[in-house]
Amino acid sequence: MTDHDGTGPGHHHARHDSAQIDWEALGPILERGAELHTPLHEQIAAWLRELLTGVAGTGPDGVRRVLDVGSGPGVVSCLLARAFPAAEVVAVDAAGALLERARARAGRLGLGDRIHTHHAEVPDGLDALGGADLIWSSRALHHVGDQRAAVAALAGHLRPGGLLAVCEGGLAPRYLPRDIGVGRPGLQSRLDAAGEEWFTAMRTALPDAADDIEDWPAFLADAGLRTPRTRSFLLDLPAPLSAEARGYVQTRLTRSVDLYGDLLDADDRTTLARLADPDDPAGVTRRPDVFLLSAQTVHTACAR
Repeated sequence: MTDHDGTGPGHHHARHDSAQIDWEALGPILERGAELHTPLHEQIAAWLRELLTGVAGTGPDGVRRVLDVGSGPGVVSCLLARAFPAAEVVAVDAAGALLERARARAGRLGLGDRIHTHHAEVPDGLDALGGADLIWSSRALHHVGDQRAAVAALAGHLRPGGLLAVCEGGLAPRYLPRDIGVGRPGLQSRLDAAGEEWFTAMRTALPDAADDIEDWPAFLADAGLRTPRTRSFLLDLPAPLSAEARGYVQTRLTRSVDLYGDLLDADDRTTLARLADPDDPAGVTRRPDVFLLSAQTVHTACAR
C-alpha cells in the first residue's frame, strides 16, 4: 500500500480534498500516526541540523525561523522547535481543525510561545509567510497539480543560505507477511498496486496538473537552489506491535478500503474486512505477526 491515503505521517491538505475530508475526525488519527513515526522524524531532524551546520557554519542556533508547510496536527512542528531551539516555527496548513490541534499540542509541550500557525493553501496562500532559514514540507506537495512550481514557490521564501527539505517518495509501508493464512498470499503487493492506481488518478484530476517526471532534485535545481542532497530514513517497528501501533495499522487498512477498495477483487476485500475487524481472530489488532516497516525519502537543497 502506498503512503498516499491520508492516514500516514504526512499531511495531505491541498484544496482539492480539504472540502471533502472531516479533519476533526481525521486529526487524532494523523496525530497518532505522526507520533509513531517520531523515531524516523528525529533522525531527519538530526540530519537537517548537520546540513545547516555545514552550509551556514553557525550551527542549529543560527536557524531563527522554520516553516512547516503542510504541518497537519503539528507533531513535526514541535519536534523541529526542539531541534532548532532558537527558532520560531510556523505551522502552515489548509485545515483549520488541524492547526487547532497544532496549537494545543505546542501548548501542552511548553512550546506555545515559539510555535505559531498560518492558515493557507499550498502554494497559493504562502505570500504572507515571509522568509525562513529552514522550510520543511512532508507529503503535501504531491497534492499540488504543478509540483515544480510549488517547490519554486517554497524556495522563494528561503533566506540566503537557508535550506528547503521536501519529504516525498520512499517505500510503501509493510505490515504483513506474504502469506497471512487468510485469503490469497501477496495481499500487501496487491494493495500497493491499487494504491498506486488510485494515486495516479488523483494526481491526474488535480487542477493545473503538470505531466512532469517526479524528479525532486531537478525541481530543487530548477528553483535556483544548490548542493542538493537526498537521503532515506527507515522506521522499523518489529512484531509484536504495541496496541497503539496495531490500531494505526487497522486504521490504514480501513482507510485503504474506503479509498481504493473498488480496485481490488471481492476476495481481497473480504480479507481486508477480516483484518480490520477487531473481533476477528485474524484481525490485525489480534495477530502476533503484524509489524510496521517503512522508508521516507527527503530531498534538500539550499539557497545561495
